Amino acid sequence: MTNSLFTLRRFALTASFSALALPSGVAHAFADDDARRAILELREQIRVLTEQNRQARLLLADQLETLRQEVTSLRGQIERIRFELDIKNGNGLGNGPAAQVSNPQEQAAFNTPMAQFREGKYKDAADGFKTFLTQYPNSQLVVDAQFYQGSSLYAAKDFKGAVQALGALVQAHPDSNRAADALLIVAAAQIELNDLGGATASLQRIVADYPGSNAARTAQDRLKLLQ
Repeated sequence: MTNSLFTLRRFALTASFSALALPSGVAHAFADDDARRAILELREQIRVLTEQNRQARLLLADQLETLRQEVTSLRGQIERIRFELDIKNGNGLGNGPAAQVSNPQEQAAFNTPMAQFREGKYKDAADGFKTFLTQYPNSQLVVDAQFYQGSSLYAAKDFKGAVQALGALVQAHPDSNRAADALLIVAAAQIELNDLGGATASLQRIVADYPGSNAARTAQDRLKLLQ
């Protein structure tokens, strides 16, 4: 009888402890769930913030590129205005004296597009100088014709054509008195084409190859603007 009573009491105590232990286990399970949920939420917040940061960087990069292109365009416009003012005022680019030849027809073939150039008929002038170069490839006026053809193309906003025409002049006649000014126009055209690396190289070449010239001083000033 005594043993049965003891067993019954032990069973009751065990059941009581088990009942007390159950809420603690359930609470622990709830705590784990809350922790997991908090971790997941934090991970999601990190993911969202990371994506927002990435998008902000892309937007900033786009805005900087747009500003850079606008600055480049403005520089190109300034160069073109300077060029046209020099022509009108009889200073600097496009106004050095051209050579003279004894053949009247040859001279007239040169003078016609030259007059168009000074009148601002740049496309007609470019076509005229191209025709002259085809008809008189060995003329003493070839360098002048190449120079004014490239200048006309630049003024007509055919910047690629200007770079090609004036680049050919410099390559064929690097010691010509037109070469340094030709490179200045090449640099201006490259700025218009958003080729700042090419423009910088052209200006640096002027400074290196034609030191002490007016073109070199101008090139140094423009290099500062490109920095």
